[in-house]
Amino acid sequence: MKQHTTVKEQSLKPASGKQLTKAAVVESKLDDRILLALDAASEKKALNSVVLDLRDIASFTDYFVITSGTNERQVQAISDEVVEKLKKAGSPVTRVEGYKSAEWILLDYGDFVMHIFAEKARKFYDLERLWRESKQVELPREVSHGAGSSLRSES
Repeated sequence: MKQHTTVKEQSLKPASGKQLTKAAVVESKLDDRILLALDAASEKKALNSVVLDLRDIASFTDYFVITSGTNERQVQAISDEVVEKLKKAGSPVTRVEGYKSAEWILLDYGDFVMHIFAEKARKFYDLERLWRESKQVELPREVSHGAGSSLRSES
């Protein structure tokens, strides 16, 4: 991860001269905890999961994991499953924000932050557009996503 002197400095010069217009899709070996979080979200039928690689443009975290649920109860269920699975794996969440309103739940794991949105909130906040200078990580086939479909594959 690049070292920057301040968060403010990083936000003012995110790509140090590089002009990026669209998020690039890259292959990257994801941390097992990110894969576990994606799997947990999938079990609760999360929609449209995306992983953004922020290592080149941010100093506060390495990855954003973004996913959606269709309603408040599903968003909370996705959050509960992710927190439970990662805790059992020895990785407790550092901070949880937005659980009660369940419009946008943020789970902070230090080197990655998981954002679980209600569909309407995801469209409104549009993190993928806000962080368009990041690289979108190609997800493994077992957790690949389809537009408007569940991550979980039924057998």
